[in-house]
Amino acid sequence: MKHLSILFLFLFTSLLYAQNMDNSTLKDIIHKKADTINGVTGNWKFIYKETLMLCITDETNNRMRIITPVVETTQLDKDLLLDSMTANFHSALDVKYAISNGVLWSVYIHPLKELSNQQVEDAISQVHLAAKNFGTTFSSTPLLFGTGNKTEEPSKEIEERKVQKF
Repeated sequence: MKHLSILFLFLFTSLLYAQNMDNSTLKDIIHKKADTINGVTGNWKFIYKETLMLCITDETNNRMRIITPVVETTQLDKDLLLDSMTANFHSALDVKYAISNGVLWSVYIHPLKELSNQQVEDAISQVHLAAKNFGTTFSSTPLLFGTGNKTEEPSKEIEERKVQKF
């Protein structure tokens, strides 16, 4: 009975702190953080610190993504792929590297309603930093976990591979 009471209290408390993010609030946050923003509700393209980003939502299914292209997959070798997968565990933190349609992306995916304003702001920053740090620290924040982290400067070859035309 004691455990049941604790479980009920935990569930009730978590409901009190639940977020209620929607497209309108999300657009306001992006507008505040971005240099420019274009698009329609639930599908925005914006520039943040010279990085092209996309935010795609699905309110019906409670999903949201913030993404940016990093490099075309034809420019990836085995070592960069392995390093990006290691980074998904150690240094990319809340974002991940993912491949779709011939492009490696920096991606943040989260249920929409449960997002807080601060999480959205952090997501934008982390997606940007993971793309910027691809090929070096592969980090989305200054915080690094584990031992698989790279600390050397990016090679000129890696910098030239990064997608510039998006």
